[in-house]
Amino acid sequence: MSDYLEQLSAAVAQLTAEGAPFATHDVDIGGYRYRSYTSMPDNMGGYFRFMVNHGDKEFAVYQNERYTYGEAWALSASLAQALLQDYGVRKGDRVAILSRNNPQWMMSFIAVLSIGAVAVPMNAWWTTEELDYGLRDCGAKLVIGDFDRLKRVEALHAALELELIAIDDCADLAVPYRSFADVVQAHEGAEMPAVDVGADEHATIMYTSGSTGHPKGALSSHRGILSALYSWMLIGLAGKSVKGDAQAESLPPSGLLTIPLFHCTASHSAFLLSLIVGRKLVIMYKWDVQEALRLIEEERITWFTGVPTMSAELQAAAVDSDRDLSSLAEIFAGGAARPPAQVEKLATTFKKSSSGIGYGLTETNALGSVNSGDVYRARPGSAGQVVPAVTDIAIFDENDQPLPPGERGEVCIHSPANCLGYWNKPEATAEAFRNGWFHTGDVGYLDDEGFLFIVDRLKEIIIRGGENISCIEVEAAIYHHPAVAEAAVYGVPDERLGEAVAASIVFRDGATASTEELQVFLKEHIAGFKIPAHWRIHDEALPRIATGKIFKRELKAQMAERLSA
Repeated sequence: MSDYLEQLSAAVAQLTAEGAPFATHDVDIGGYRYRSYTSMPDNMGGYFRFMVNHGDKEFAVYQNERYTYGEAWALSASLAQALLQDYGVRKGDRVAILSRNNPQWMMSFIAVLSIGAVAVPMNAWWTTEELDYGLRDCGAKLVIGDFDRLKRVEALHAALELELIAIDDCADLAVPYRSFADVVQAHEGAEMPAVDVGADEHATIMYTSGSTGHPKGALSSHRGILSALYSWMLIGLAGKSVKGDAQAESLPPSGLLTIPLFHCTASHSAFLLSLIVGRKLVIMYKWDVQEALRLIEEERITWFTGVPTMSAELQAAAVDSDRDLSSLAEIFAGGAARPPAQVEKLATTFKKSSSGIGYGLTETNALGSVNSGDVYRARPGSAGQVVPAVTDIAIFDENDQPLPPGERGEVCIHSPANCLGYWNKPEATAEAFRNGWFHTGDVGYLDDEGFLFIVDRLKEIIIRGGENISCIEVEAAIYHHPAVAEAAVYGVPDERLGEAVAASIVFRDGATASTEELQVFLKEHIAGFKIPAHWRIHDEALPRIATGKIFKRELKAQMAERLSA
């Protein structure tokens, strides 16, 4: 194994040498020095032009729709012209994308960034109340979405002065809109606008739940996104040069898109990374393991990524399936750690495939560490080594001092891929981004070979099936119920999702409510995936530690014991 790691390091050194495709130079971002790739485009608009190289290759497959790269580029260009001419969108304006996964989502993203506007991919599961917060926070006046989501913003339309572009049939929408098809048809044949956009100008705002109530909008630059993409390309090419990739070369690259595009894992490593290699993306309407097996066979899928739950279900279903899954070369996961036993099951079931895991955050444009192949099988509990060549990972103590290998502390990341900060939240930005380093809130350690191990979290968040959930946000929603006097929300182990949301509550004197009533109440305030699946009603005040804070660790242990009984 050490021989492979040495060869990989040598391949990276060769690819990053002066004059090589991934050579780097120093840049100043916000007063701090970072390494940046010399040959990458100045902005995402330049990156999107790689699509032109793949004209007749398939770009996306979704239900009955198929688009080539040439068709997708033409539609994106028409939309970009419409945004400029019909809607007056200018550089720096925010445009919200609110839809389930589909080709139009991707074309909208391409169009928005190409003209220097800021794409705001919004969580498609959010309620009207959550969307009200997000739209007010980012200031978007134009929303591109599908019927189910635009229906949720009907009530916000007048107050927020929204303009709507409807991706699908929105005939029953009670507010004005234009269809995506009509918008692009009005500018059919238009060239992609040429807009001068600097590398460090704003590109995206992606909302992420943390430990402080409402989701925060991670504001990224064009350089930030490009740095992540080029880093993944670098490690991918280095790995192939060491071990070869005959199977992948024998079939056109094709990926199965299973996770929401409003997450960096999907938008960046699945969608955006596909553009430079001409990878076809087959988009699932919703996750269904039997449908996934069918698509892998019929579309000759070579690359799969999803939360660990999905690859676990895929492996279990494949054992009893007679479908031809031999095209599958890579099975990746993100959003949460895989149980080590699952790594071995994947290796024994998909003998011709390489599995892997990535560690990154919305704030880092999903870039951090990666573990794959035989190295992953040998160290299934590790998040891997840092992705070269512009990123550093260190473990800091409470005084922001680096710790030696083996010692636990906060995982911190230094990279030009890090976002610029949190939109409209200077205090949260100052707390998380210090001295050029992003403080992840995760507790971990590095071993002697630089492999990262995540062991705990400092932040009050739950990671359910790859979705970050703020305990404080859920508690705030529960406290809106008039019967609740005390509430504590925390995560408990869940075999399928990694963690499930649990809540302990105390009612006010003389008041009561059933857990079913509480769940129905919460549906009006927070997305369904945030609503507690497990409840415990306490007759006495919740336990507290010396500082007066609720003793969640005790509540969590008690709930876990009850669930395992």
